Amino acid sequence: SSRVVQIQSQMSERAVELLGLPEDRPCLLLDVGCGSGLSGDYISEEGHYWIGMDISSAMLDVAVEREVEGDLLLADVGQGIPFRPGMFDGCISISAVQWLCNADKKSHSPPKRLYRFFSTLYTALARGSRAVLQLYPENSEQLELITAQAMRAGFTGGMVVDYPNSAKAKKFFLCLFVGTSGTLPKGLGTECAGGEEMHQAKFTNERTRFRNAKGKSVKKSRDWILEKKERRRRQGKEVRADTKYTGRKRRPRF
Repeated sequence: SSRVVQIQSQMSERAVELLGLPEDRPCLLLDVGCGSGLSGDYISEEGHYWIGMDISSAMLDVAVEREVEGDLLLADVGQGIPFRPGMFDGCISISAVQWLCNADKKSHSPPKRLYRFFSTLYTALARGSRAVLQLYPENSEQLELITAQAMRAGFTGGMVVDYPNSAKAKKFFLCLFVGTSGTLPKGLGTECAGGEEMHQAKFTNERTRFRNAKGKSVKKSRDWILEKKERRRRQGKEVRADTKYTGRKRRPRF
């Protein structure tokens, strides 16, 4: 529908804007999960060149019919980005990366596939460039899994959240830097009523969701328990799996 096309092009424009490309020369961009090439149309309009990768041959057929200007590659990014080092001046991806969190085959391990994607993407990007990946995470665990693998692969950066207070317009952009840590761009609509800015999520290697004044999670809270279990796992100890019941209070027995 035209509404979907409109949202898609808005997100492509925003992703390209977050790349912070030089204005004086055309760049070569990678579009991960390019689909029928809607983001590519915007990249071409802006005077840049692009190569699109997608796992769906049907979508790529549509892109070919639409005579998009980019080159197209049928591939599963979970198996890696097959381009030579430093080839791209930037990478965008609209609504695609969260699919790597699904294990479609028995042999698929989401953390491994994410790491393979991010580490080969890191290599294929020129030093000082960025990757901006718009995604629809199912939950905070998914976001954490994705960001952790990006950091393991060498990226710095964090999550830019546009319109965080709106259920409809809220958008997540994972903004990653290669080889330089730039300043994380500000999310749209993050000015609070008092004109103060909401803090963007910078990522560090530790969980920072519920912290009390000393910067520690509230003792015995779910987060505190999860952090403790995570530390034990890192020490190689046997730890029970996390479930939705972790950290829940039991009802008093009569």
